[in-house]
Amino acid sequence: MPRYTVHVRGEWLAVPCQSGASTVGWLGKEAVRRYMKNKPDNGGFALVEEVKFYVRRCKGLGLLDLEDTVEDALEDNEFVEVVIEGDIMSPDFIPSQPEGVHLYSKYREPEQYIFLDGNSLTTKDLVSLGKGLYKIKLTPEAEAKVSESREVIERIIKEQTVVYGITTGFGKFARTVIPNSKLRELQVNLVRSHSAGVGKPLSPERSRMLLALRINVLAKGYSGISLETLQQVIEAFNASCLPYIPEKGTVGASGDLAPLSHLALGLIGEGKMWSPKSGWADAKYVLEAHGLRPITLKPKEGLALINGTQMITSLGCEAVERAGAIARQADIIAALTLEVLKGTTRAFDTESHRFCDRVQDAYTMRCCPQVHGVVNDTIAFVKDIMMTEINSATDNPMVFAERAETISGGNFHGEYPAKALDYLAIGVHELAAISERRIERLCNPSLSELPAFLVTEGGLNSGFMIAHCTAAALVSENKALCHPSSVDSLSTSAATEDHVSMGGWAARKALRVIEHVEQVLAIELLAACQGIEFLRPLRTTTPLEKVYDLVRSVVRPWIKDRFMAPDIEAAHRLLVEQQVWEVAEPYIEKYRREHIPESRPISPTAFSLELLDHMGVGHDHRHQDEL
Repeated sequence: MPRYTVHVRGEWLAVPCQSGASTVGWLGKEAVRRYMKNKPDNGGFALVEEVKFYVRRCKGLGLLDLEDTVEDALEDNEFVEVVIEGDIMSPDFIPSQPEGVHLYSKYREPEQYIFLDGNSLTTKDLVSLGKGLYKIKLTPEAEAKVSESREVIERIIKEQTVVYGITTGFGKFARTVIPNSKLRELQVNLVRSHSAGVGKPLSPERSRMLLALRINVLAKGYSGISLETLQQVIEAFNASCLPYIPEKGTVGASGDLAPLSHLALGLIGEGKMWSPKSGWADAKYVLEAHGLRPITLKPKEGLALINGTQMITSLGCEAVERAGAIARQADIIAALTLEVLKGTTRAFDTESHRFCDRVQDAYTMRCCPQVHGVVNDTIAFVKDIMMTEINSATDNPMVFAERAETISGGNFHGEYPAKALDYLAIGVHELAAISERRIERLCNPSLSELPAFLVTEGGLNSGFMIAHCTAAALVSENKALCHPSSVDSLSTSAATEDHVSMGGWAARKALRVIEHVEQVLAIELLAACQGIEFLRPLRTTTPLEKVYDLVRSVVRPWIKDRFMAPDIEAAHRLLVEQQVWEVAEPYIEKYRREHIPESRPISPTAFSLELLDHMGVGHDHRHQDEL
């Protein structure tokens, strides 16, 4: 007998069908009938026959024909959604999918694995795990360490030793001893009570990163989790069963307790959970649909799942990887602007403007290597801290199997990643600050020798006028976001946790700053390419022509005013996907091989300087067919 899990107005109903010949319309009507039966007022309906609805798959939100049979249209135990006419406009409507569902409808279960041991995960690996490119397995060495660590916990329980978080309460209740008969209940209560976050849920990618990073930390063998439970966590990750994790609620000391508790709550079959197959549903249904069982927590295991800095550091890893990507491409975009404004590359050598009446270029062009260079140094510094943090044990208490003891410490404090991510936001912001000034020079005819706002028939057309305003608005917003969150601390848990890092906000706002930087540089990229249109038939260097061709493959030239937001989004997508870097990188690597000996160390500032010199033709040595 086929069975389906149906979402109606925020509730999930298991609906069995007597036969596969039943129609999709019958399934929807039966789900509505069961929904009405559970409501004192029948859900506001008099008769089920009066309800008008349509049915769609939760995966991808594809609409279903009500006359099709369920055996033809659906897989057994598939998740579907009944949308009642008029509900979607209601403020109380609860969708079954996260924002941007179209991004997840093409999800394919990966075939390759990454082996985790708690020591060798990279920021790039973690972002790849977030994208769903790999499944997870433990190394044999990690499995052995996890088992040895659990033996210490079992001995503590057997001997009824008083140890924080294992046989006692938590925080202010650390001196309250819990009887052995209630140790499992203690762990479940911990997870339930600490699931107190608010705000939008993390995206599937970020939930995957958080879950993968917690698995990596547990794999170190200092947490006391059982191998059986850890394997269940890995099975949930590999099936892409991702709990509902609100983005707000962590103060970043005693770890990221609220978000990690929401993570654990889904794994024990409570709260909401998402998978590509189900969309948002009750966690127990999602796990069951994937052939998985909710985790039954043993003593210490609730604490093992929720105590650590993985929210801060997983988001921090995404931030540092995206920062590196946009910094690489910022050099290329600056070189393109330098060409359009007929700037000199001699500023990066010993002479300047040999063949024109300008003495030297403005700082926004002349000082690019110095400004961009320190950004690259900042990213490298922060990445080093993130690499250490993602491969560190951040539990409390720590379990040392080789010494058969537990130690309460402070590795859960998020001060390191919090300070580093505040620094990252401040550093990377400068790419947008200097880019916005270059956009001004491109749009201002008194500075660019180009048509005002890069458009013909100015006045009738406004061109890039408001695109520049958008860039200015984003830069201004970043100035507020760059205020360090880690300078703040509020005492919590009845003054037991009396100094906290506020690292969760540091990570979230660093990501927002980086997204703004990407968007500002996307506007500069469009403006520079538009500037080239007014300098044709002259041509720039080969790598910059390749960049121009890439942009023109998604955005046509600006002949007259049109809806601009899609163009900015298309250019932003090129940068997020690193396509600008990909088309220019072969030429950059060729230059590096030919001009920078391996034996010569080179700073990011010096390399940015040499790269800008190489990428641009410059005003000093223009040829007949070059800018």
